[in-house]
Amino acid sequence: MSADTTALLADLRAEASALGFDALGIAPAVLPAATGAELDRFLDAGYHGEMGWMADTVERRRSPHILWPEARSVIALAMSYTPEVSPLETLERPLTGTLSVYARGDDYHEVIKPKLKQLARWLLARAGGDVKVFIDTAPLMEKPLAALAGLGWQGKHSNLLSRDLGNWTFLGFIATTLELPHSEPATDRCGSCNACLTACPTEAFPAPYQLDARRCISYLTIEHPGPIPRSLRLALGNRIYGCDDCLAVCPWNKFAQSAREQKLQAREAFLEPDLIALVQLDDAGFRSLFRKTAVKRIGRTRFIRNCLMALGNSSSLQAVEPVIALLDDPAPLLRGAAVWALGRLDGERFGQEYERRAACEGDARVRAEWRASLKDSLR
Repeated sequence: MSADTTALLADLRAEASALGFDALGIAPAVLPAATGAELDRFLDAGYHGEMGWMADTVERRRSPHILWPEARSVIALAMSYTPEVSPLETLERPLTGTLSVYARGDDYHEVIKPKLKQLARWLLARAGGDVKVFIDTAPLMEKPLAALAGLGWQGKHSNLLSRDLGNWTFLGFIATTLELPHSEPATDRCGSCNACLTACPTEAFPAPYQLDARRCISYLTIEHPGPIPRSLRLALGNRIYGCDDCLAVCPWNKFAQSAREQKLQAREAFLEPDLIALVQLDDAGFRSLFRKTAVKRIGRTRFIRNCLMALGNSSSLQAVEPVIALLDDPAPLLRGAAVWALGRLDGERFGQEYERRAACEGDARVRAEWRASLKDSLR
């Protein structure tokens, strides 16, 4: 490596660190064919569920150079968002919602992308060439690319983890036409540990390093547009947006202490949110509360569906009246979720509402919820 290149990389790392990034690595713009083959197996098994956009963009996902043929190198960057308190702590509080750690502050896209652009402009001014900035909205295989750049390895839970930063990292990428020296790929250090696999509430891992998104709580509460499958509802507990269980139990998190500078601040209201208050939000209230957050992107209907699942799991009679109020919601998805939640909370009130409402319900799926919940109540 020439002295000029050595100096460039040193300055690049210093600039990235000044912007708040915790790690930087460089990968070639071509991913191994085996990575694309693994993606094909994932899609062929149907593990992507209703995320049709993954299948639609599969050819472009195979490698960065397919997205941009002129690219020669990809700079991979990681920013830690390791929480100060484990997200598992709120799982024992039935009337408190549990939001995934990454969603507890401002939308990470709005935090990371400006910093990526600033670093890309610095690189252009310093070394020339051309650049493109990518975050997870682009059809890019982020985790394999970050592993190739040496930022960490994909653990048995399929997420990227690092011996220095643990499991909670946001990723961003700068593709460039510059020929830069590549970092050494990371070594898999999971060993015989299966903590992440056994921690999954819905058994979403068919095997180590494989994820069936259709059973994953993050998929079910964020990407899945319809009713949560009845067989998985109890396992959701009070998780109302995403799930961190497989990340939180990983032993490698103990080495992430130095990353806890909280560059990405959690909002106080999202640390221990009141489920009964959340389930009463109208559209304007939802938009106001979750303004500039990742949660806002799923919309009020899908979010309140999640809260109704959590209230149905709460065993709290305090939730009965707010749940009954949603039996009149214009959205069939919410009426159906409210039916299930009421059946779980109060059999007597469920029977009364069944007599009043079931026969005149206009949506077939909601009528099916009434029938299924009645059957459950009679067991």
